[in-house]
Amino acid sequence: MMEATELVSRFSSHLFWDVDTRQIDMDRHARYVIQRVLEYGLWNDWKLVREYYGLDRIVAEVKQMRMLDPVALAYICAITNTKETEYGCYHFLRSNPTLWYF
Repeated sequence: MMEATELVSRFSSHLFWDVDTRQIDMDRHARYVIQRVLEYGLWNDWKLVREYYGLDRIVAEVKQMRMLDPVALAYICAITNTKETEYGCYHFLRSNPTLWYF
């Protein structure tokens, strides 16, 4: 298993353009890292995050998110054979519809 500091440096540079990557703690900021990878990451970023956290931890973190892109949510549901209704972001989106959300 690769070290957390090495992993952060291997992610695509566009994922964390707005933060100092030296300040990212892979364990404390797991939800933030996972969300960025799911919404904006490339395939290699997904492979890295899945290798580090494992699918069970990723699912547990995603279930706690209030916001997640619907496409990213659909992807997680498809690869884990789970239902959208198991995720907090699904209920939050439904309770706060926007003009462009279908």
